[in-house]
Amino acid sequence: MADPRDVGVLILAGGEATRLPNKLGLAIGGTPLLVRVYHNVSKGRPTFVSCKGTFPPEIDAELACPMIVDRWPVRGPLAGMLSAMAEMPTPLVFAVAGDAPFVDAALIDRLADAWQEGDEAVVPVHPTARGETLEPLAALYDREAFLREGTPVLDGGDASLLGTIARLRARKLPFTAAEATIFANVNTPDDYAATLARTATG
Repeated sequence: MADPRDVGVLILAGGEATRLPNKLGLAIGGTPLLVRVYHNVSKGRPTFVSCKGTFPPEIDAELACPMIVDRWPVRGPLAGMLSAMAEMPTPLVFAVAGDAPFVDAALIDRLADAWQEGDEAVVPVHPTARGETLEPLAALYDREAFLREGTPVLDGGDASLLGTIARLRARKLPFTAAEATIFANVNTPDDYAATLARTATG
């Protein structure tokens, strides 16, 4: 089990969002998507946001945490994670996508409870029609190990988050298909409509 005091939170919010422009500002229950994610995961933990720059004023005003601008823009989540983790103080980092409206602090606790000595990551895994699916953007990482293994992956031109995980001593934590609904992202207009319908019904 990891000490909860060792866990910081990193919200990845620097993507291009080409399929749904400006999605992080879309309202869910009257709250911008990114702000909802921030409130869901930041309780009691130091939180940082990886970004391309500032957000609209109504979002900036709600994010009471440091913003870390990606040093390698348009290189994907691995680049954003490396940029931010280099400046974060906690030994462990929970990384979450800024478009994941249902991930919450309870998931962080579950991953921390599963952490064992020698682990360098705990990554949720669940069954899908395509087989086993990992959730690297809702996972817990050893910060120094991630920097050690992710940097050569990025330098090698791969920029693969899954490739980085393959280099870590990563523990897969199983989730059922029903539990895995927590990992839903808002990537398309259909995803947004489904999220609104899901939140409307509780």
